[in-house]
Amino acid sequence: MKSAQPWLKSPAFDLSFIIGPSLAAVLIVVILQFFRTGETDPISMSPVLWIVFVLGIDVSHVYSSLFRTYFNSTEFRENKKLLTLIPVFVWLIGIACYSVDRMVFWRALTYVAVFHFMRQQYGFLRIYSRNEKESRLSRRLSTATIYLATLYPILFWHSHQPRNFHWFIDGDFVDGISPIFSNVGGAAYLCTLIAYFVNEFLTWRRSGFLNVPKNGIVIGTALSWYIGIVLFDGDLAFTVTNVVSHGIPYVALIWLYGSKQMIRPDSPKILGRFSYRYFFTYPALPIFFGSIFLFGFVEEGLWAGLVWRENLSFFGPMANLPRVTSKETLTWLVPLLTLPQATHYVLDGFIWKIHDSGANWQKILFSRKHSASSI
Repeated sequence: MKSAQPWLKSPAFDLSFIIGPSLAAVLIVVILQFFRTGETDPISMSPVLWIVFVLGIDVSHVYSSLFRTYFNSTEFRENKKLLTLIPVFVWLIGIACYSVDRMVFWRALTYVAVFHFMRQQYGFLRIYSRNEKESRLSRRLSTATIYLATLYPILFWHSHQPRNFHWFIDGDFVDGISPIFSNVGGAAYLCTLIAYFVNEFLTWRRSGFLNVPKNGIVIGTALSWYIGIVLFDGDLAFTVTNVVSHGIPYVALIWLYGSKQMIRPDSPKILGRFSYRYFFTYPALPIFFGSIFLFGFVEEGLWAGLVWRENLSFFGPMANLPRVTSKETLTWLVPLLTLPQATHYVLDGFIWKIHDSGANWQKILFSRKHSASSI
């Protein structure tokens, strides 16, 4: 008897919102190349596209984790010290870095973000491998493949600067890295990728089972990171592949977690008052997405008014905020404005890796305890 596919919810849900976004982003970027008029980016990051991809997906997805942490009365009560102290420490560390130099701060935040993005892909790989009886070799091979699929493009980026895009700000990656590192990394990646698919083919021939969602994650990760960073050198290509393949699956995971919380007899309250039903039913989708978009809108409005002075027409009264130029003020203000996403990066190493079976996210998502690593 063949094993069932390890979908999180259903083939339609997983393919549409967890596996599909990476492939859809790649398709969008490839299609946009037909609109190239020269060697420049095919379509600039217009304000409308910025609203859709940066504010609507990238920034907003950060706030979806509130429903997994601070808004979840049970989680907050059981992990109150962790959820209280981490933002404080993150802010203080940010102030310390910025006080040394603004680029020290931005580079530190960039590398933490890169690691967070890598770990999410590894986390989904482990989730979709949860029912497989993998040999030690197969597990190590799949792990090496998913990490090299993300690491090689980053090595290429470091050794082929300047690029026509950046992670946060210009210069946030260390430059001057020899191309030999990306060449060696690329060779290791290619060999590992071939070995991975050969192993998957042999496993399928032997068992008659092919893990569709796991291989979908590997293929989507490999294509989106390579095409968005290595193949095309444009801000729009990088932004689309980067935020779509990361942000939409994360929000989908939060949505799935919340919808399963909703039907449990011991379901906690949102902010100790509201049922999950008010946010995680299909009629409540506008409330859920509207709430995380609103948080993101306020954050970006503060950035626009106080620091960047960009896209001001979208932010109404916040566009009239005075621009801050004082280094002393920016030293604490910039780490404060980045605190939601920096806290999101750090907390994700904890909230998807809780070993207490009584509060285990796996128990909620899978209805029983499984062994899986962190997102």
